[in-house]
Amino acid sequence: MKLERESLKLLEKALEKLESGFELPNLDQSYDLDKMEAVITKTAEKMQDNYPYFHPLFAGQMLKPPHPIAKAAYMMAMWINPNNHAMDGSKASSPMEKEAVADLAKMFGWEKHLGHLTGGGTMANLEALWVAGKIHPDKKIIASDQAHYTHERISEVLKLEFDKVGTDHQGRIDIQALEEMLKQGDIGTVVCTMGTTGLGSVDPLDDILELRNKYDFRVHADAAYGGYFTLLDNLASQTIKKYQQLDKVDSLVIDPHKQGLQPYGCGCVLFQNPEVAKFYIHESPYTYFTSDELHLGEISLECSRAGASAVGLWATHQLMPLVRNGEFANNLSKSRSAALRLFEKLQTSDDFFPLLKPETDIVAWGIKGRTTSEMSQKANEFFMRAEENHLYLSLYKYPTSKLSNPSFEIDTDYLVCLRSSLMKPEHEDWLNDIWSRMIASL
Repeated sequence: MKLERESLKLLEKALEKLESGFELPNLDQSYDLDKMEAVITKTAEKMQDNYPYFHPLFAGQMLKPPHPIAKAAYMMAMWINPNNHAMDGSKASSPMEKEAVADLAKMFGWEKHLGHLTGGGTMANLEALWVAGKIHPDKKIIASDQAHYTHERISEVLKLEFDKVGTDHQGRIDIQALEEMLKQGDIGTVVCTMGTTGLGSVDPLDDILELRNKYDFRVHADAAYGGYFTLLDNLASQTIKKYQQLDKVDSLVIDPHKQGLQPYGCGCVLFQNPEVAKFYIHESPYTYFTSDELHLGEISLECSRAGASAVGLWATHQLMPLVRNGEFANNLSKSRSAALRLFEKLQTSDDFFPLLKPETDIVAWGIKGRTTSEMSQKANEFFMRAEENHLYLSLYKYPTSKLSNPSFEIDTDYLVCLRSSLMKPEHEDWLNDIWSRMIASL
């Protein structure tokens, strides 16, 4: 197995081009290369103690390798190491960030917006809920019991009251249960998850927006994982309908370091109404002087932020624009196709059964047995054998109360299942190999 190295040639040419833009006296930048070689070799040996996250046989957690253009552009930027807090430290990369963020907003149908990159989805969600708390300071934040745990933790940090709403057996917000909670009149924001990290389920945004017409609350879309699926045509029609409503939410989060082919950390928060910038207003005695244009630090809770993230994202958008039927969308659709193919194989298996039909590219399945305790034990043992066969999966605890018409005895609160995030476009070509290793691991 060889790691991709062709992008290093691009990096060398890019550094030569970058270097030619500075007419400055020579600077002595000599280092002890022998000592550095010893350290970097030792570092590489340490890094061998990893799962092969970049390979299609890693079909477990949400880990997707950055595109070569993103790696090359990010590394090139490291020679300057821009800080995208203020234009003083990011004269080129701040405008690149604004352009890349506008690309993301346009993908959701937003021509007017306020937004910026963040260190990741957690920080992006924190900013969205912080603004929500400023608008409804005495009202609750609501998310589903399958939403990412970060919403509850963030609400605690922000001293905002938080509550969970139940979900159906597909892992999506139960609309009737939500309306019962809304009737109390104490909910300020509903978090709608556009692709849960557990099952990849998409909350019923269209129904939630209808409830917003009846009750007064904000809608925040956590599309950290699933946002890019808005570009696809091979989703179920009902799922497509939900994604088509994203232009109507109040705030939105997406993580380019998940499906967007970027290195960690690269998240993004977007607000429909640019006037929420008023909540960010602050003064700094030594920044914001080099430009009359808006500095990104003036609309961000974070201070220093890697400008290299913006450079990598901008370059990726230049190579693969975020448009339907483009190269980026077509590669993402392969992940969706791989998930559907695995689901079909599970349906006809004598040994496995799917929990539900995937809405995105996450597939969860159980191993057949007499009781949920027996099936959970089988899943744990299968997980270890699969790794011995160089197939890397993940485990998932599914509430047995949500199982629909089970043909087995329920004797536990949770069923331990297997789970795959088929995020790499190569997963479609490798699916038969993955299936063979699954069978061999029984």
